[in-house]
Amino acid sequence: MFPSCQSKAPAGDSGDSSTKRSSIAKMLLGVFVVYMLHTAWLLYGFLNTKPCDRSKGELCISSYLTARPRLQLSVFTCLVPDNSQLNLAVRIDQFDPHSSFEREVNVSLPEQTRDNGTLFAVVYIHKAGVSPLEDGREVHYAAQLTTYIAPPHTEGQRDTHKRASPRSENPVSHWRPHLSVTMMSEDFTFNKAGLPSDVRRYMRVSQEGRQMIYLPLLLVNEISFRVRDLMEISSSTIRLPLTVSYEGISLRGFRFWVHLQDIVYSLRQFGFTEENVDEIKETLVGSNLYLLVLTALITALQLICEFLALKNDFCSWRKKKTMAGMSRKSVLWRSLSTLLIFLHLLEETSLLVLLPVGLGAFLEVWKLFTVYKVQFQWRSSKLHVIKLDEEERKTVEYDKQASRYLSYLVYPLCISGAIFSLAYLRQKSYYSWLVNSLVTGVYAFGFLSMAPQLFINHKLKSVSHLQGTVLMYRGVNTLISDLCSCATFFSSSGSFSSSHQLSCFRDELLFFLYLYQRRRFSLRARRRESGTHSKKVKTQ
Repeated sequence: MFPSCQSKAPAGDSGDSSTKRSSIAKMLLGVFVVYMLHTAWLLYGFLNTKPCDRSKGELCISSYLTARPRLQLSVFTCLVPDNSQLNLAVRIDQFDPHSSFEREVNVSLPEQTRDNGTLFAVVYIHKAGVSPLEDGREVHYAAQLTTYIAPPHTEGQRDTHKRASPRSENPVSHWRPHLSVTMMSEDFTFNKAGLPSDVRRYMRVSQEGRQMIYLPLLLVNEISFRVRDLMEISSSTIRLPLTVSYEGISLRGFRFWVHLQDIVYSLRQFGFTEENVDEIKETLVGSNLYLLVLTALITALQLICEFLALKNDFCSWRKKKTMAGMSRKSVLWRSLSTLLIFLHLLEETSLLVLLPVGLGAFLEVWKLFTVYKVQFQWRSSKLHVIKLDEEERKTVEYDKQASRYLSYLVYPLCISGAIFSLAYLRQKSYYSWLVNSLVTGVYAFGFLSMAPQLFINHKLKSVSHLQGTVLMYRGVNTLISDLCSCATFFSSSGSFSSSHQLSCFRDELLFFLYLYQRRRFSLRARRRESGTHSKKVKTQ
């Protein structure tokens, strides 16, 4: 009665399923495009905040700094903000919001802070000659002067710390020697109806009759904080240096720093370490806004290409019924290499890099079971190996022949390189030496892993068994990586290691070799088809 409830599937069900999969991919791509357009619209609104126009009857909020009041900047230290005694550290009597300065002072540490405790700095902007606690229009901002991290160890101290008790690895209170204060000094009038949400969080409004005035927008810049600048606090430490700096910024700069601090906070919530956050901070602070937008677009494009490559690779391997023409050794080498690269990057880079590499490693291991035709039977809990047909056995013979020739070159070079690194290079541990040696072999000779597959293509005179769409997506992705590697190879702010950047050129070489074989064998196939067609015409 109802066509959708029939027990027998229609003949074109497989075509419908493939159409649904392609429509899902297009839908995800459309969502990404809409998201990027929405982000561009937000950036436009972020860079162009419209001021309030009283002539149109808009309800405006003026700046407290318009009247040029006499202000004073005071920095206090305390154990708990708003709930402990304030100790004056810095005082600027004639404070000019449009100026910039830097002061170096020595701060006395209370006993609780020396006993692995905390200490806060409270920055006040208030009327000159009036205590900040008695000023009704004061603004303040509390920031931590201490943070808890595990004490860093030098190379010579690692072995002694490994034998020490686990208590020595507990986080210890460290001192932040820099306090960067910023305030919006631009005389800007906001529209109450169109007040930006990021500004609203830091705004305090005071009513003067019918006129509304917002107090100064104060912010402590957390982006300037670096882990390498931290100083460990011991029980014998009495005083520590503190550099207090101030800079007046525009509305656009204030919103920019607020968004950057929100990004850093989100990264910490996602589990990023302080070292990884420091790398991102240097990238964000060392670049202008337009370069950051370009970097974000390039990163998003790479993620889309990687996602589409993984999706098409998974779908093509899932539909494969025969492994004829597929190199087992290449798949085995690629699965082992991606696992080693994942272990290597696990100690060096961020989660944004680890996520696609981890997904790729999982997919390569699944392909390894598929190409060797190993199936796990859940009922009997046993592994079942499917027998090979004639074409697959022929492919295995070609694969073994190519791998034998390849081993004559790879094994001596990898072993000699590992011995050289152990004898002449400094290593953290034997595990680190082993992983680095294997990863160096993977990066240096990884392009040879496709040599068996290229050899099989040459013997079979065909590339129809390979997924061209996957190689195309990966070719575009590695081309982008090549351009980025050329720009960041000699810089120290890259999130990839130098060996990982060099491996991008390896993938490009493989892609061009595949294109050469595809063009060559497709031309031969066309000639064969035209020859058979002409013979049929002559016989007729």
